Amino acid sequence: MNVLSSPSRHLGGPRSPAPAAARRSGGSGVRMACLVSAFCCLLFASGCMYLPFRREPARPGRTRLGSPIVELPAQIVGNFLIVEAKWDRQGPYHFLIDTGSANTLVTPALVRRHGTGMPGPGAPRVRVASAEGDVLELPAGSLHRLELGDATFEDVPVLIHDLAELSAHLGVRIDGLLGFPLFRETRLTLDYPHHRVLLQPMATTALTPGRSVRFDDVHKTPVIHVQIGSRNVIVLLDSGSDATLSLNPHGLDAAFAFGPRRGATLGTIGGDHPQEIGRLGEELSIAEYALPNPVVDLTEDLSAVGGGILKHFTVTFDTAHDQVTFLRDSTAPIVLPARRSAGLSFSKTPAYWRVAGVIPDSPAAAANIQFGDLVTRINGESVSKWNLTRYEQLVSSTSSITFTLLFGTTEVEKTVAVFDLVP
Repeated sequence: MNVLSSPSRHLGGPRSPAPAAARRSGGSGVRMACLVSAFCCLLFASGCMYLPFRREPARPGRTRLGSPIVELPAQIVGNFLIVEAKWDRQGPYHFLIDTGSANTLVTPALVRRHGTGMPGPGAPRVRVASAEGDVLELPAGSLHRLELGDATFEDVPVLIHDLAELSAHLGVRIDGLLGFPLFRETRLTLDYPHHRVLLQPMATTALTPGRSVRFDDVHKTPVIHVQIGSRNVIVLLDSGSDATLSLNPHGLDAAFAFGPRRGATLGTIGGDHPQEIGRLGEELSIAEYALPNPVVDLTEDLSAVGGGILKHFTVTFDTAHDQVTFLRDSTAPIVLPARRSAGLSFSKTPAYWRVAGVIPDSPAAAANIQFGDLVTRINGESVSKWNLTRYEQLVSSTSSITFTLLFGTTEVEKTVAVFDLVP
């Protein structure tokens, strides 16, 4: 996700471990914990979060589809696909699809309402680790059922976590992050261009148009081979990240057209970490679709293709045959635009945004905006009027932004130039 700066964020739960070898963003994007993988520090900017999981995740007890194709309308917020469900009087519920997570995370409220109850203080917890080595222990539980349109998932194992910060960041109440194993008994299609998610029986014989490659899900998340220049690189397909490409550069000797440089502050489950961002000097090829010189975030975790790239495709995961199919209307190269930024990362509340990071040598730093400063208005309007989508549109289209900062009882306006963090 990107918001006030534009880093990427990983959302969902624990990420797949890297092979041996989101909160805050400084631009106009945000990646949640990446998914949401890091809720301790979610930012209104764009940060990446990773949560590798160290235990074999359980599958849901039973999956039932009420029709040959279940179509779920989705909204796209910060490159994340969010589906809505309503199966009781307390809904609607909103769930973020996170293929990069080996587990499903849900809120305590959902577990109390549709689960086996909250675990007691002495109940076992699951250790979740971020890419930076931070560790959080989350309680485990189970939902009796989870309904998405005409699809019903029974006895769903979950990890329990408060998603209030993520919800505030996105401007949508998020009740859960749905990990890849939840859909293992279905053919899952993430149709970004048409804002929808499709579910079909795993045994369907319907042909899927597009270009297919095999994926490996030994860690319960989809991993494929892509090409960077002439090299084959293993990447995770991570819809729980709003980044374009998160790249582990070790051993690649990758060439950069720009940077890497210091970017925004990125959030993980255990704390904040500086972002390194740049533009590759080589072409990325996914299923023979070309992306020349993509913008990349550097990571020490497994490299991952996030929603910033996936949004250009209809992506179908055929778990019965271990293949994923990419489809788009054009075969022309996908040119990723410059990463724009106001130089700031934020932690968001309805009344104010707290500055969580300032990009060094940025116009915001020159304006002496500092960590911890409170922003109450943007271009004269209360921050409560600025959701993630609207703010991202502003950053991508304007040359400057006026922030109103609160110091005690005094408000001070500071106008900051928006710049290309990565040209």
